[in-house]
Amino acid sequence: MALLSLQNVSVAYNKQDILQDFNLNIEKGKLISLLGPSGCGKTTTLRLIAGFLEAGAGKFLFQEKDYTKVPVNKRNFGFVFQNYALFPHLSVFDNVAFGLRLRKMSKAEIEKRVARILEIVNLVGFEKRFPQELSGGQRQRVAIARALIIEPDLLLFDEPLSNLDANLRVNMRVEIRRIQQELGITTVYVSHDQEECFSISDQVAIMNKGIIEQLDDPATIYKHPKTKFVADFIGYKNFITFDERIDHGESIQLLINNHRFAVKRYSGAGYDASLIGAIRPDHIVIKPHSEERSDENSLHGTIKVSTFLGRGYQYMVETPIGQFTVNEETEKPYSIDQDVILEFPKEKLVLVE
Repeated sequence: MALLSLQNVSVAYNKQDILQDFNLNIEKGKLISLLGPSGCGKTTTLRLIAGFLEAGAGKFLFQEKDYTKVPVNKRNFGFVFQNYALFPHLSVFDNVAFGLRLRKMSKAEIEKRVARILEIVNLVGFEKRFPQELSGGQRQRVAIARALIIEPDLLLFDEPLSNLDANLRVNMRVEIRRIQQELGITTVYVSHDQEECFSISDQVAIMNKGIIEQLDDPATIYKHPKTKFVADFIGYKNFITFDERIDHGESIQLLINNHRFAVKRYSGAGYDASLIGAIRPDHIVIKPHSEERSDENSLHGTIKVSTFLGRGYQYMVETPIGQFTVNEETEKPYSIDQDVILEFPKEKLVLVE
C-alpha cells in the first residue's frame, strides 16, 4: 500500500489545466524526484502535496486518510524552499527551533532535539551564527534541519540546490541523500537537473505537460527511456524513424532505405509496435572510412561540423538517412568533409514510443 497517493487529480491556473487526471503513488521510506522542464507541472504537484494548492478534482490520500481538504498547517510535512526562507534576525539555533516553539515544547526538549538535528546536518558549533554569516550550503543545511526538527511524516524539496554553485550542488545532494537514508524519511524532490535527480533518487518521475511520461528507477530510465520525449530529455539526441520492423525472438530487425538495423529486445518495454529508434551521441562509434563496414547497424557518413568539448570532440555527421550527433574522446579529431563510418551498437540503440 502506497504511503502517498494522488488519484485523478486536476489543477488549473486561469482556466488553463496544469495537471489533469494526474496519478502518483509513493512508497514509505523512498525518495522520489519529479523531473522535467519548466512548466511541466512538477512544482504544482509538490505544492499540491504540501497543501499550498487545492485540487479542482481528484483525491490526495496520505497514510490511507483523505488529505484532499486538510489545510497546510494540519499536515505534518517538512518543506525545504528554493531560497532557504530563513529568518535573518534569528540565529541558527532559533531558526531550527522555531517549529518546536510553535508546538509549545519544553526548553529542555527543544535543546535536545536541536542538538541532535544539527549533528545530523553537520552544523554543530554554528548554533549562534546568523544566516548572513553562513555560506549557501550551510544555509541550505539549516533549512533542512528546520524541516526535519518537527519529525515530519513527509519531506518536500523544491529545487533546493538551484542557488548554489556547481561544486557545492554535488556536495549538498550527497548530504541530502545521506540524511534521507539515515532517517528513512519519505521524500519528494523537485528539480530540473537530470544528474541531480538520478544521483539521489530511488525513483524518478519524468513529467511533460502535466503528465508523467515515465516513472522508474534512474538506471532503467537512463538505459531504457519509454517515450521520445523522455529519451530526448535525458540525452538521446539521435532519432531514426524506421520504415519496417520484424521481430525475431530477443532481437528486432529494422529497415530504412535499404539499411538494416538490429535492436536488442528489452523485456520491460511496452513499445511493441514502435518504429522510432534513439541513441546517445556517446554511444555511436565513429571509425575511419577505410575500415570495413558491417552490413547491419552501420552507415557511411561525412563530417560536417566539428566542435571541441575538452575531453574530446562532437561531430555532426551527414548520412544517407539523416544527420547524427556523435561524441568521441580523442586527441586526433576528424576533419571537416572527411568520410567516416558510424556504427550503432544494438544494445545501445533503443526503441521509444
